[in-house]
Amino acid sequence: MDKIKIIVVDDSAFMRKAISDMIESEEGFEVVAKFRDGRELIEKVDKYDPDLITLDVQMKDLDGLSTLKQLKRLGKSYPVIMLSSATTEGSEITLECLDNGAISFVTKPSGSISLDIIKVQKNLIEQIKSITNSAKIKLATSKTRNNMIYETSYKNIDKEIYIRKEVSIDIPKNKKIDSVVIGASTGGPKALQEVLTKLPANLGVPVFVVQHMPEGFTKVFSERLNKSCNMRVVEADEGMKICKDTIYIAKGGRHMIVGTNNLIHLNQEPAIWGVRPAVDKLFNSATTVYGGNLLSVILTGMGKDGADGTKNIKDNGGITISEDKSTCTIYGMPKAAFETGKVDFVVPLDQIANKIIQITKGV
Repeated sequence: MDKIKIIVVDDSAFMRKAISDMIESEEGFEVVAKFRDGRELIEKVDKYDPDLITLDVQMKDLDGLSTLKQLKRLGKSYPVIMLSSATTEGSEITLECLDNGAISFVTKPSGSISLDIIKVQKNLIEQIKSITNSAKIKLATSKTRNNMIYETSYKNIDKEIYIRKEVSIDIPKNKKIDSVVIGASTGGPKALQEVLTKLPANLGVPVFVVQHMPEGFTKVFSERLNKSCNMRVVEADEGMKICKDTIYIAKGGRHMIVGTNNLIHLNQEPAIWGVRPAVDKLFNSATTVYGGNLLSVILTGMGKDGADGTKNIKDNGGITISEDKSTCTIYGMPKAAFETGKVDFVVPLDQIANKIIQITKGV
């Protein structure tokens, strides 16, 4: 079996070795090249034709963002995971990298020469596995090999099931929706941008969002969304009053709970499925408050966070949506939700906002 070929790009020699050692500790992964800056990557990437690239955000010569833009201009498309510091500046640039083609990011626990960089190993390995195993990514990154064009494609064998299932759902026009809850992970920032910017200012209900992100990144993410969305977008805080026509982004490192007192509560209870904030925590608390008057959406992401919450919402009379496999960056969370048998609608990403509006407004 061929190994997954990876290029590591970082201007720190220590980090290049540390990241490479982490990657090659996993059977089936091979670091085929290590570059000290983006310029060297651009010059030599065709020679190694990698399956994935890890790219440092902040480098002295050509930084991560500039590298992504140049790769795009040159028509070179590869799955990229950014390595970022958890500073405000690092968060802002990292999110811009996601806007410019990066698939995901992993935070460095401290500075660029941190001795505890090993803490990122599990997350990095899991992301590489999910991204390189994704048929969607392989399709999106078809490359020219040996002067012949190869395109990986797949047949969505669930499509007929999805269509039959959606046609069978008959939601009453007077179905009352008091809140919308959304969960996302890998690929989520771009997917959320697509969905949330299409929602009208007068949706008439609050929207709660859990995007798996570390502390610090969610504040920058919510501020960026607030500039482009019709609805007001805020990073949720402890004791914040819940208002309609507002989008609440769960704070990194905190579970977000919808309180029965019309307030948001945050806590640092243990992670669920290895993540905090967790989608299941949000979905289950929202069910307690809104009962059957709740609409949930599961977008792209690794793992199965949100599946239990989706089942709970449906069992309590709510309406449930999951993103269609064909538009997912990683078909993990939507797949897990679908396999509960409790998903009402499977919808491509570009149609999810319209479906939310249709159900919420009863049109």
